[in-house]
Amino acid sequence: MKRALFVIDVQNDFCPGGALPVPEGDKVVPEINKLMPKFDFVLATRDWHPEKTAHFDKWPVHCVQGTKGAEFHPDLNTEKIDKIVSKGTGTQDDGYSGFDTKEINLVSFLRGKGIEEVYCTGLATEYCVKSTALDAAKNGFKTFVIKEAIRGIEVNPGDIEKAFKEMENAGIKIVSTYELNF
Repeated sequence: MKRALFVIDVQNDFCPGGALPVPEGDKVVPEINKLMPKFDFVLATRDWHPEKTAHFDKWPVHCVQGTKGAEFHPDLNTEKIDKIVSKGTGTQDDGYSGFDTKEINLVSFLRGKGIEEVYCTGLATEYCVKSTALDAAKNGFKTFVIKEAIRGIEVNPGDIEKAFKEMENAGIKIVSTYELNF
């Protein structure tokens, strides 16, 4: 059984000092770097917005294609990433889920690689992590979220806890790194 590690949106704009920072967003980087060698395949998603998009009606401008803010955090071990997919590339789409990429059919791509389990890490828990995990589960992958390797924004009190409940209700397992015995 092959396992994929999803590194979701660990980009400069989502880390402290960025345009839309997740509190302690940079703290996921060392955890993710430690996890990468344990997996058969590492896929990274990135917000890759055009300069003008309806998405910026809801959020501050962030992760604009080709900018420093859209780059991966400098400490992330990008050499271990097997595939990068961009999302939110259109003028109307939000691109919360990695499965929203227009570059490839991600389900078919993962199936072609023999991937059966998806382990989600990254930013932000209640948006892109949750959306990607829900889509992975909906598409038949056994799905996990690694709690030490994610951080949330918590726009409203309780948002992160609601996200965990929604994911668990969809059959997604929230796990700790010490539970990964492979």
